[in-house]
Amino acid sequence: MARIFRRKATMVAVGALAVALLGGGVAAAAPNGNSGPARVAQPGGGAKLGAGAFVQPPVSKAEAVAAKAALAPAAADELLPPTSARTEWAVVESNGSLVRGFHAVSAQRFSTGLYEVIFNHNVRRAAYVATTGFTGSEFIPPPGTAVTVGRTGIPNGVFIAVYDQNGALVDRAFHLAVHS
Repeated sequence: MARIFRRKATMVAVGALAVALLGGGVAAAAPNGNSGPARVAQPGGGAKLGAGAFVQPPVSKAEAVAAKAALAPAAADELLPPTSARTEWAVVESNGSLVRGFHAVSAQRFSTGLYEVIFNHNVRRAAYVATTGFTGSEFIPPPGTAVTVGRTGIPNGVFIAVYDQNGALVDRAFHLAVHS
């Protein structure tokens, strides 16, 4: 019995490897020819953007000074890969105010659906994950998507764009996690 089980396990592992190597995966098509939300691009990035694309607002001198002041002094080991993972986070209201967070020092809304969150240390080498959600502990929010990218010119900032289910920018509260 053990011999048969080992052979089946081996075949399952070989099959999974074959699917992975041959490019197996899941694909989803946008309904009704809708290509999804408009792209949000970094300013000065050489790529041509189509209609409906958005560019991050430029960083003002005062904003850059405030973000730099929020940075904690860098330790020598901060340049090395972390020995353990850590997660910082922020919960931001639809008006751009920071409701609560861990290592998040400020948040702001630029225009409809476009936000930034500032942390107290460099988050450039981290992974950003955001989702729409109310700031309280009740109710389920309407469908929507929050997308993230590092904030141009601010190493301790994250830029967030929030879309409704039709791909239009919309003001909604969101939760942001930064994994490093």
